[in-house]
Amino acid sequence: MKIITDSRCTAYSSPGHPEKPARVSQTVEQLKSQSELKIAWIEPLPVDEKIIERAHTGEHIARVKAPAGDFDGDTPAHPDIFEHARRSVGGALHALKLARGGEAAFSLMRPPGHHATRDHAMGFCYLNSIAIAALEALATGTKKIAVFDFDVHHGNGTEAILVKEPRAVYFSIHQYPCYPGTGTSNVGDNCFNYPVAPETPRVEYRKALGRALEDLKKAMPTLVAVSAGFDAYARDPLAQETLEVEDFHWLGQSIRGLGMPVFSILEGGYSRELPELVLAYLKGVEGR
Repeated sequence: MKIITDSRCTAYSSPGHPEKPARVSQTVEQLKSQSELKIAWIEPLPVDEKIIERAHTGEHIARVKAPAGDFDGDTPAHPDIFEHARRSVGGALHALKLARGGEAAFSLMRPPGHHATRDHAMGFCYLNSIAIAALEALATGTKKIAVFDFDVHHGNGTEAILVKEPRAVYFSIHQYPCYPGTGTSNVGDNCFNYPVAPETPRVEYRKALGRALEDLKKAMPTLVAVSAGFDAYARDPLAQETLEVEDFHWLGQSIRGLGMPVFSILEGGYSRELPELVLAYLKGVEGR
């Protein structure tokens, strides 16, 4: 298992904000202290701005580079946030490269990305790493890519960026009603949504995840990118769902069972147990 991270991603924070440095630093600590998985640690790739421009407007990129103020109440204008977000993109791109070479890869970076639209930062997200990586894959030889988003919040940004791309398919399983209030039905011909009600029993939530995975298989992609959010966990403070540690292990196993090249990047997950949830997922991906 290759894990991409960079300690600089823990260098920014806002008091009381749930998207905090400990999400990554404590997960790194947990993964380094365990002995069940053999992990190689690597850094994000450098990112040419032209790659970012496939997913975002020039105006948006300029705003993230030099914010006039906070983007919204959830999305502060941290110093150097563009460079932090660019490194998250670099993590996704390195994970993509490794997956194409047949290796299991997980980008353990912040900020997350899946709420960032073509021209707006929102929901803790500034640049949409998974959409940028998907478009880079398509531009460099991938015939068809699927994005599987199991974050508890709908990836409105990823959907908006990929909706008119015929060689991409997007699958999101998420709580509704919940932030950002989108994802109630399918969009276009290639974006498929599986909304689940708050406090949906674990068994039913797993069924929704399983339906989405079956539909993904039928789409026959040649590569799978996973927006791995761990906030459908029963004790996550930002949602009202019911999954437990073993459900994330099952999810990793199920993604492994697709039998396709796959890479994953960290999106949400705000509970103290995030390190344990990530480890369980990675063990599933590795068949442990």
